[in-house]
Amino acid sequence: MIKVRREVCGYCGACVSVCPEGAIELIDAYLSIDNETCKLCKICLRVCPLAALEEVSDEE
Repeated sequence: MIKVRREVCGYCGACVSVCPEGAIELIDAYLSIDNETCKLCKICLRVCPLAALEEVSDEE
């Protein structure tokens, strides 16, 4: 699953525009990831300029 590191995120929306599944939304400076829709392609991880997204295990 993908997690947002909110203390790092600049809410630029770069990850939103590249997500092929539409699993990421930016609403009122709040980034939301629908991990049910996410297919873990990890494009968002590569495109984030601040490395604010990270893959975590489901147990965390």
